[in-house]
Amino acid sequence: MIEPAVAKRIQLVGLDVDGTMTDGGIYMGVGGGQTMELRRFDIQDGLGVHLLRAAGLPVVLVTGRGGEAARLRAQELRVDEFVADAAARKLPVFEGILSRRQVRWEEACFIGDDLPDLPILRRVALPVAVANAARDVKEVARFTTTAGGGRGALREFVEVFLRARGVWTDVVRHYLRERGDVGGR
Repeated sequence: MIEPAVAKRIQLVGLDVDGTMTDGGIYMGVGGGQTMELRRFDIQDGLGVHLLRAAGLPVVLVTGRGGEAARLRAQELRVDEFVADAAARKLPVFEGILSRRQVRWEEACFIGDDLPDLPILRRVALPVAVANAARDVKEVARFTTTAGGGRGALREFVEVFLRARGVWTDVVRHYLRERGDVGGR
């Protein structure tokens, strides 16, 4: 459960990529003489990002492992910012995002799964863990999904979060109208 008062304070949602937006697997190989790296993203999580943005919340991706697949997914989802730090120093990266956007820690949410996410999760108002998160992450989380990373966890969080904010019905109604549903309730 997410407390409505906490949900309503949130002004920005940050997301880890690997293990949170993906199942954590990285497929590596060679094709056409080029090294290739592939990741599996869940389509429902993409809808979750769309719904957060439709509710007026900036969504940022902060990853310790860049890669073309993550960058392409961020671009496809039209997230507000995508930052990769190969050393997984996510805390200064996220601090910079908050500073640029004039958002305080107590107005931020972050969703993660493993140790590189802990410095951020310990500071935000709404730390969220996916079901497959490391024990240390779950211990600091105020909400833990039942779905695993890359398996609809983000979409699950978004519904609970937007319901707690009291905007779920309006956001869904707007989403459906954009797709031609004029009779939706």
